[in-house]
Parts: sequence; C-alpha cells; structure tokens
Amino acid sequence: MSSGPIRTCVGCRERAAKSELLRVVAGSDAFGQPAVVPDPAASTPGRGAHLHPTTECYDLAVRRRAFGRALRVGELTTVPLGEYLSSLGST
Repeated sequence: MSSGPIRTCVGCRERAAKSELLRVVAGSDAFGQPAVVPDPAASTPGRGAHLHPTTECYDLAVRRRAFGRALRVGELTTVPLGEYLSSLGST
C-alpha cells in the first residue's frame, strides 16, 4: 500500500497517491479569464483537484466537464493546463 494521502483523479476517477497526481486550481489565463491552471508545487491556497499528468486523463476530465464541478466554479478554460501537459511531453 502506498504511503501518504490518497486522492481521486478527476479524469479517470481512479484513486492514487497524492504524489502521483498533479494538483490543479482555478486561476486565470494570460488574458485574465477564469481557467484551470496547474499547481505542481501544491502550494496555491484554495480548493484544488487532482489529475494524472497525462493527456488521456486530461481529455477525459474535459469531456466530462469535471473541472468546474471539482473546483466548484462555473465555466473554466482548460488551455493553460493543456499547454502545461504538452510541455511535459505526457502521453
């Protein structure tokens, strides 16, 4: 059994150790619009959600509109998070 806190991925809905997941929070994009932004240091205050850092889980979360529900906010753009995952070279 893994040590440490267990969180659920908002994309695939699988439970995993917090250290295996990327925390995301509601923030703003480069234009000041509400957006889902990555929080790799997990230090931003406020409500966060967790996601496997893969494009598969990202796509599932976007298709299910999971970010708005998990972060308890309305419509959010996911472009900053998508760009971050692309820069990681996630599969």
